[in-house]
Amino acid sequence: MRILVSNDDGIEAPGLARLVEAAERISNDVWVVAPEDKHTAAAASITIGKPLTMHKRGERRYACSGRPADCIVTAMAWLFDKERKPDLVLSGINDGRNVGEDIAYSGTLGIAREASFWGLPSVGFSRVKNAAISSEDPDWLAALIATLWQRRAGWALEGHYLAVNLPHALPAEIRQPFIGRDKIARTAEAIETDGNRTVLVIPRGRAHTATPGDDNSLIDAGFVTINRLNWFGNTPLSQSFLDELEATPS
Repeated sequence: MRILVSNDDGIEAPGLARLVEAAERISNDVWVVAPEDKHTAAAASITIGKPLTMHKRGERRYACSGRPADCIVTAMAWLFDKERKPDLVLSGINDGRNVGEDIAYSGTLGIAREASFWGLPSVGFSRVKNAAISSEDPDWLAALIATLWQRRAGWALEGHYLAVNLPHALPAEIRQPFIGRDKIARTAEAIETDGNRTVLVIPRGRAHTATPGDDNSLIDAGFVTINRLNWFGNTPLSQSFLDELEATPS
């Protein structure tokens, strides 16, 4: 079983090391391609038509100069171009939960989304900040990953991927939440004004809103949350609406 691990916090991030440790408990063929630097909220952005540098950091371990999703693109288009492709892609463990609108912003989930474009089962892992890290966590996480892999027929549909949020302490029961609303970037701070020029900083904080049954509420209650996402989630328009458009005078 070949596993590719990446993240958006950078190749030296502790969360990446913990995820690799868990992956290596179930496979002896674990590869790492992660960004050289931290890329918060990079979503699924990729680099096209500009140079990307890959630095080999060890056996089956590479640092990419690009964004998080670039790690999957470079892995698939270059590193595994002539080799067997990964069976499973793991992303994370992100330093902080990914809830609400983070599903669209998250570089962690952008990696999983990009992997789904290549037809690869993928899971993005995030965990609350200042979690109670335990020496038993890798074993529990490895068991979860192994179970997800064994039961992939139940979730690994084309174009789909999983988003997993880990609570303060493990082990924990698993729940499927509805996706709440917890918008970042609610305010902007003007740090410099010079005539028509204004320099702004968008604070990293959020309101941390929660509604019973949503992702924040269940994570706060100590549950692991899991959602299956897809990138082609269009809602069809009604035929009557399309007919009305066609009937609109030009």
